[in-house]
Amino acid sequence: MTDEFYRYKVGDIEVTVVSDGFRMVPVDDKYLRNASAADLAKALAAAGQPTDRMKNTYSPIVLTTGGKRVLIDTGNGEAQAAASNDERGTLNRNLAAAGIDRNAIDVVVISHFHGDHVNGLLGADNKPAFPKAEIKVPEVEWRFWMDDGEMSRASPGRMTELFANNRRIFDALGRKVTPYAWDTDVAPGVRAVGTPGHSIGHTSFVVSSGGKTIFVQQDVCNNAFVFAPHPDWQGFFDQDPPKAAATRRRVYDMLVADKLPVQAFHFPFPALSRIEKAGDGYRVVPASAP
Repeated sequence: MTDEFYRYKVGDIEVTVVSDGFRMVPVDDKYLRNASAADLAKALAAAGQPTDRMKNTYSPIVLTTGGKRVLIDTGNGEAQAAASNDERGTLNRNLAAAGIDRNAIDVVVISHFHGDHVNGLLGADNKPAFPKAEIKVPEVEWRFWMDDGEMSRASPGRMTELFANNRRIFDALGRKVTPYAWDTDVAPGVRAVGTPGHSIGHTSFVVSSGGKTIFVQQDVCNNAFVFAPHPDWQGFFDQDPPKAAATRRRVYDMLVADKLPVQAFHFPFPALSRIEKAGDGYRVVPASAP
């Protein structure tokens, strides 16, 4: 393993976890909707983490499956590399370090339409970052964010900014996307699973091959040290906070019962973990390949 990429196999499917860097997030009363900054700091201290800030990491993955290279989510985008002094927006550089030519990406699958997942669809020049790839998007997300009526009703602030950003990204792509439905395969051995709440069409993925399976959770749990032990806490970034919390419990109960490893987007790199019950919540334990 390097700090840039990490590889393992799920049966015949090769998984390459590629770092898009990190962001330091302040601990304040704006982060959680139903708990205080003091509660958040206490949870971080209990996990041996700094109590004034959190390291939010970004880990897209590339699957080599059925003769195709499939990228799941695209990170913050190259433009963020310069803006953040190379803290984030490093996906394309790290793809190269992993020996993956971005021009050889056949399919990009998007889990949901938040900036740290879609902005990397464009390069720093605002042209397609993966020019030969088919772009697959959740049909529920696409209908919502591309609906002018929904945009006109958006609350000022985060939601209006997300609408504007999504129009910027997908208009630059000529809106050339392939919407996909939940409970369908988006690539060989890769099934889309509806996990709404964080966004209206938030999607996770079950990757299976040769009797081995991992669950790719994306933003079901945004921080291993916060939302796993306190699954009912609600982040400011959740579109439907109660549903996001209910989805987290449903998914994590399933992962515990089925003993499935989870590949996360925001857990400490390389973000391959197992979930265990711990009191009324859960514990995230780093794992090796299944």
